[in-house]
Amino acid sequence: MIKHLSGDYETVEYDEKKYVMLYDNVEDEAYPVHWHSAVELIMAIKNTYVVNVGGIDYTIRENDVLLIPSGELHSMPAIPGRRLIFQCDNRILGDVPALDSVMRAVSVPVVITPEMDKELSLIAKKTMLDIFGLYNSKSELSDVRIYIKLIELFMELREYQLKQQQMAMDVDDEKIDEYSEKFGTVLKYIDNNYMYDISLDQLADVAGYSKYHFSRIFKQYNSMSYLQYINARRTKAAEQLLLDPDIPITEVAMRAGFKSLTTFNRIFKEIKHCTPTDFKKLLEKRTL
Repeated sequence: MIKHLSGDYETVEYDEKKYVMLYDNVEDEAYPVHWHSAVELIMAIKNTYVVNVGGIDYTIRENDVLLIPSGELHSMPAIPGRRLIFQCDNRILGDVPALDSVMRAVSVPVVITPEMDKELSLIAKKTMLDIFGLYNSKSELSDVRIYIKLIELFMELREYQLKQQQMAMDVDDEKIDEYSEKFGTVLKYIDNNYMYDISLDQLADVAGYSKYHFSRIFKQYNSMSYLQYINARRTKAAEQLLLDPDIPITEVAMRAGFKSLTTFNRIFKEIKHCTPTDFKKLLEKRTL
């Protein structure tokens, strides 16, 4: 099923005039460790599957849906059966600021099961089956409808995550709304200033909290530290800059807000599983 693999990187080739790819997969073959820039969803139709993502095994039973964020190393052993494998161009979702809060739902791998949430599991299953039908449609609007279905699923997943965070933090609706408002302002501040030095003092001041309270609550609410979020935002900016073959990698690092090329290389590889140089080469191969 993997058409083009360069090192660990898979080039996802969408059909002409399409920005999505769907495989009705019945091939009994192993898929080696690889990654791609597409968001991937896998639903087991017949049989149980095991997919390793980032060194962790995820079991997908029939009708379960596994969501794999872009840039995650993953592999699958040879297991007979049938599964739907869907991939979409992440740029269409990731480059729209209004969808930033929705896309936080797909920041880590997750298997959507009835045990996790029965209603969400039914929505995920229906979304995959609807996408299957739309993908085979000849309508010029099929891709648009598919992305609408995806956004609706990601919204439901994000709502579930926020409810889980609220229970874990043991706060009421009023307090979680306060955090949503304040951290929404903080994330916008980071989006507008990631290319500069950003201190804990600055972010705490934007939120109106003490440094200690801000650092602790930010990690609880966003499931990552403020430094991890800043590095992820800078890496996202670097990806866009690397699309331009005329911008040297050192300049990419500086413009994305990294203090040194060494730091840039280390953080970029931690997040994208390849160096900026390798990423740039892969982009150049795709345009040949």
